[in-house]
Amino acid sequence: MFGLLDKGLDDVAAGAHATALPRAGATIGVGAIALWLLPWPVCAAWIAGMTVLESASWFTTRDQFLGKPVSSSVRLQHVICLVGGVAGWVLLSTLLWRLGTPAGGISAVILWLGVMGFAQVYAYQSRAGYLLAGLLPAISMLVTPLLWPNPAIPGGTAVWMLLLISVSFSFSGARETFAVRRRHDQAAQKLRDSELSYRLLADNVTDVISLASADNQRLYVSPSIERILKFSPGELLVTPNYTYMHPDDTEMVQAFIESTTPETGPQTLDYRVFAKDGSTVWAETTFSRLSDGSGRLLGVSRDITNRKALESELMDALARSEAAAAAKTDFLANMTHELRTPLTAILGFSGLLRQSEALSERDARQVGLIHDASQTLLGVIGDILDFSKLEAGGLELDPEPFDPAETARSTVAIVADQAAAKGLALSVVADDAMPALVGDAARLRQVLLNFLSNAIKFTRAGGIELALSHQGCGDVGQLRVEVRDSGIGVEADHIDQLFARFTQADASVSRRFGGTGLGLAISKQIIETMGGRIGATSVVGQGSSFWFEVDLPLAGDWTARAEPDHAGATLERPLRVLVVEDNAVNRELITTLLGPFEIEIDTACDGAEAVEAVSRQRYDVVLMDVQMPIMDGLTATRRIRAMADSAAARTPIIAMTANVLPEQVARCREAGMDDHLGKPINPALLLQTLDRWAAADAQSDAGPESEALAS
Repeated sequence: MFGLLDKGLDDVAAGAHATALPRAGATIGVGAIALWLLPWPVCAAWIAGMTVLESASWFTTRDQFLGKPVSSSVRLQHVICLVGGVAGWVLLSTLLWRLGTPAGGISAVILWLGVMGFAQVYAYQSRAGYLLAGLLPAISMLVTPLLWPNPAIPGGTAVWMLLLISVSFSFSGARETFAVRRRHDQAAQKLRDSELSYRLLADNVTDVISLASADNQRLYVSPSIERILKFSPGELLVTPNYTYMHPDDTEMVQAFIESTTPETGPQTLDYRVFAKDGSTVWAETTFSRLSDGSGRLLGVSRDITNRKALESELMDALARSEAAAAAKTDFLANMTHELRTPLTAILGFSGLLRQSEALSERDARQVGLIHDASQTLLGVIGDILDFSKLEAGGLELDPEPFDPAETARSTVAIVADQAAAKGLALSVVADDAMPALVGDAARLRQVLLNFLSNAIKFTRAGGIELALSHQGCGDVGQLRVEVRDSGIGVEADHIDQLFARFTQADASVSRRFGGTGLGLAISKQIIETMGGRIGATSVVGQGSSFWFEVDLPLAGDWTARAEPDHAGATLERPLRVLVVEDNAVNRELITTLLGPFEIEIDTACDGAEAVEAVSRQRYDVVLMDVQMPIMDGLTATRRIRAMADSAAARTPIIAMTANVLPEQVARCREAGMDDHLGKPINPALLLQTLDRWAAADAQSDAGPESEALAS
């Protein structure tokens, strides 16, 4: 029995409670009408009984109407009231039928059908309710005419059959009603399950999901807001918008939300909000304006406070890294200057002493050793600086047409004396039809020189061969260069280490042969910057082969120009030169180097003296150091360029400094210097540079006079 007391009865009860007053009015009205047909005591008793039942039903169904959960006993009480109410209406119908009058019969049928219609409208939620409210009047309507035929209605059988058909229609409608109800319940259950799933997802997702109306009124906030901001969803739903927004971000967020439309699609913004405890929380929200025409705004937010803290730490680390890199650059610049400055004097004077005929054979040999050791130290400094530039991404290629075979032969000539001193044969093998290419010949020469120097260093006897080959493919050719030696060789598993920085195949190698272990690392980066490949093969005790391949454009009909011969540099005319140098030893060196030539030399110890000297005396060239006390060379150059005397302001100024890093050379030119000579000074290059700029200065001075004569 209690199985029939399903939850559908609660819907029936709620409906009965909601329609209690209309039913009470109908009861009184029907009872009053029945007074025309039935004795008044019967009508009064019926009205009283029905009123008691409706009152009991009103109190019994109150909890269901309010949506409160109820027990089966409460449902049973409602069923009793329902059965009593239906029985009361059936009783009145039966009494009216048994009057035996046409009015009584018609009224009875109307009441039976009315109760059945009520059941179909209000009791369809429950099978039990439908059976009780619909079955009792249906049975009464069919049984009563059979037991007590109404003599006032002729053809009673036909009437009864029509009543039977109406009952059949009613039960057919009931069956369809229950089928619709079943489908409705299934759909409702699916909807509840779906809503439960989405609710479960929204309530447990770590991100905060929010929904606002078109006028930015909050409609929903997921419970995850409490984990992030410590506010409950209910608190935020009743709080005005932007209450807890960081004031510096409020206008930005408002403008961003207003700009979000269905056409823009989802848009993401980072901003700050305040948590319930007053702490600042960084939020990342993706705003989406729904395209269903409602204008509602969907927001999906997450806490990115930790990410912002990490970003801040990374920015600080980057700033520290950049500061460290700048400090490293400054350190390299200062160390370069400090190392090259004394090396200038050592190499310069040792070079001069080597040419002296007054030295004994032993003294000349020792001076030569000093000069060679200084050259080695200068090479180490150059390697470190080159690698630092490459590591910092500061390598800039300068592609120009060049002859690979000529570049190879000139490179071999540089190390020819070293090979001859060890009794090694040094040869160049190149294709007969080696075309001119476009590339950075200076950098390729640097790699070649490293290969050849290593080959000479690690070869005791035999020979070294430099082989060049070329394979053309359209307008681009592949240049392959290989240096083969008969030296000590390298273990196969150590070859890859050769191209790593500060690495040699064996720790004992650096002790026996010296070197920084940077040369091949620099070579590798140079070739890879050109988009080429580099490698080596070797057999211990038999020799090694180091090679590289680069793809370079063909230079067409370009013809190689003869390189200037610095060794035989001379001056075309006497010069007056100002040497600005704070180091007394270097001033003496430059004076000594230029002494044999027709050069009148004045000296200055700092930039201030240089500016004063140029303002008093006309010079063909100024050799300007950069790092000096009182006034540095860059400032002095700017002062000279700003002089009112245009002739003095145009004086060629050549930086002669140990500052040789690219950015340092660039600063010299930005200050107004015309050229740059790095220390240690190459005497022949110094003379050639002086002669070139003195000639250029003479031509500029003669320009106005020539124009005057022509006129």
